[in-house]
Amino acid sequence: MFRTIHRWPGLLAMALLVLLGLSGAVLAVFPAAESINVPRAEAGLSVAELTDRVRSQIPGVEQIKRAPSGKITAYWFEDNVFGSAVIDPTTGAAVASADPNPVERWFVNLHRSLFLGDTGRIAMAVAAAVMLVLSLSGIMLVANRVGGLRQWFRPLRGPLAGRLHTEITRVAVAGFLLSSATALWMTASTFDMLPDGEPMAPYPTEVSGEMGADPATMPLLQRTAASELREFTFPYAGDATDTYTLVTDAGTGTIDRGTGEMLTWADMSGWERVSETIYMLHTGQGAWVVGVVLGLMALGIPALAFTGVVVWISRRRARPRLPGNKPAAQADTIVLVGSESGSTWGFARTLMEALHGNGHSVHTAAMANFDPSRHPKAERLIILAATYGDGDAPASAKGFLERLDTLTDALPLPTAVLGFGERVFPQFCAYARTVESRLKEAGVPILVPMDTVDGQSPQDFARWGLTLGKALDEELSLVHVPDRPETHALTLVSRRDYGAEVQAPTAILRFKAPRPTLMCRLNGTGFTRFKAGDLLGILPEGSDLPRYYSLASGARDGFIEIVVKKQPGGLASGQLMALEPGDLVESFLRRNPAFHLARGKSPLILIGAGTGIGPLAGFIRANKAKRPVTLVFGMRDPGSDFLYQTDLEQWETDGNLDHLVTAVSRCAKPRYVQDALRDEAEWLVSTLQNGARIMVCGGREMAHGVTDALADILIPTGLSPAELKAEGRYVEDVY
Repeated sequence: MFRTIHRWPGLLAMALLVLLGLSGAVLAVFPAAESINVPRAEAGLSVAELTDRVRSQIPGVEQIKRAPSGKITAYWFEDNVFGSAVIDPTTGAAVASADPNPVERWFVNLHRSLFLGDTGRIAMAVAAAVMLVLSLSGIMLVANRVGGLRQWFRPLRGPLAGRLHTEITRVAVAGFLLSSATALWMTASTFDMLPDGEPMAPYPTEVSGEMGADPATMPLLQRTAASELREFTFPYAGDATDTYTLVTDAGTGTIDRGTGEMLTWADMSGWERVSETIYMLHTGQGAWVVGVVLGLMALGIPALAFTGVVVWISRRRARPRLPGNKPAAQADTIVLVGSESGSTWGFARTLMEALHGNGHSVHTAAMANFDPSRHPKAERLIILAATYGDGDAPASAKGFLERLDTLTDALPLPTAVLGFGERVFPQFCAYARTVESRLKEAGVPILVPMDTVDGQSPQDFARWGLTLGKALDEELSLVHVPDRPETHALTLVSRRDYGAEVQAPTAILRFKAPRPTLMCRLNGTGFTRFKAGDLLGILPEGSDLPRYYSLASGARDGFIEIVVKKQPGGLASGQLMALEPGDLVESFLRRNPAFHLARGKSPLILIGAGTGIGPLAGFIRANKAKRPVTLVFGMRDPGSDFLYQTDLEQWETDGNLDHLVTAVSRCAKPRYVQDALRDEAEWLVSTLQNGARIMVCGGREMAHGVTDALADILIPTGLSPAELKAEGRYVEDVY
């Protein structure tokens, strides 16, 4: 809901908001410049002394005003000519013209009314109201993204445009709230929608009828500091009933022109003080530092508009077109999609087309838009859910479980859940499993048991379709052709070969990193901000199904590196192992945030065997902070497949790696990584008790052995691998 409230008003009013922000930023400069350059009065100067000095220089002065910046202006009328000037309070002499700055006046008219009078004022008020709505909804969206207001400045991840949009909001949203709220107040005041509240001294009923009192001797003027003056108005010449009028920060008073005594006084009301404070905060008049800060924040509006459009376009592109998608109110089948990268939407399209072919009316939407009241004719609900990171909801499923919890009655629709993921990840289809579990807890009838699709497998999807068809008592043939990902041609720069002597040809392949375009940087596509542990997808020739390899490098390294072992009959590994420097391969990047190097300085224990050393080597290479790192590495023969041997030696010298433990399986006394862990049990327990994090990469069998060994080692401590995983201190990338 908040995303919708935030998106459409922003897109529709974007031009007005940008104009409002830019003109406001320019106007913030003028109060600061005026405050810095204005002639200053000495401390203790009274209004009486100031008036005497001005009259000595301008005998016909009729009014003296003091602006919030401290600028003093005198006004007079002589020989039928109106005159005004900025006054130096130390001498009373005119030092500059009082005519308004034409540039400032132009921007004021643009900012307030677009040069359109009341119509323009209303338009800019609408823009201010939209900015207020965007600020409030933006606060909610940021809070949802970072895990609450207490985590407001939590580090972000994701595409650059989205991060910039959030970072600017986190810094400037307070200014947006203040500027928009004060603008709406001032507009309401302009159209007389608020009480006036201006202090008006009662008109004196009795005056002396005399003239000639010298303002320099008037008690009220003598005890009023010039720094408190707002305006002092002289009576009309020759009118004995007229009075002097003094307006100060405290209130308004009248003075008899004959006796010099105060006749009436009215204190400034609380309402007027509030109005003046709001005016000061919005314009910076009298508080130029606040004005400059708000002006700088206003410059964030154009940046937010640009990044917001980029994010919107990127999300629309990530969601494929769904021709024939029926309105929710008319559908008998609702298909909800939870997707992070967009691939799950392709399966939803295939399912929708197959159901349409069987005579069903189908509506497909994001899980985040789940609302049972929108589909009164629905007979069944089908959920296709991917998993993000460590079992979290993907982008288009945010808020689904919270909406499910708000249902007071059980959802009556029979529901089927299909999970999408890859078995190489420890949290395979974890979010889909959570969804099905919560549906059962809510009493939702299950149409078919939950199933999974591994690695976007069309075969898994077709098999599930047969099961669903039986539940619907119809034939349901799901023939899915995966959308081919957008690829980039990578050029091989160098290769290092290992393993021939142990019949396990392996190579470290280094490719030139492509230069991402500005748009790629903003929307996070292509090879932008990749890290060791992310995945390089390879599309083998003659296949549409990608194979994935863990990256052994990050964007800061300036190259893309993977470790490949030739698999018997393997399309991707065979193609990669045949590459020579200068050859090209089609590839793409997939994020793997669950297997990234965590922030902090806690000790790190890296465990891997064979090609599993790839991302671990990348972590060590990136360890510029010199946090304590231990690598436990398993190999067959150090003379044949000791991957990264020279690099590891150099990293130990540089301090990136503290300790290297090797396990050799093909020798007189075979030793595997789990054996090495048992040999290092005392050190391992001590390090884990000091907050160490374990990262395991390699084959599934090796990973199981590591888990079993750790379970035995940790028995005396009361810890377990499961507890460490729950704390985020034990992560795996296995295959």
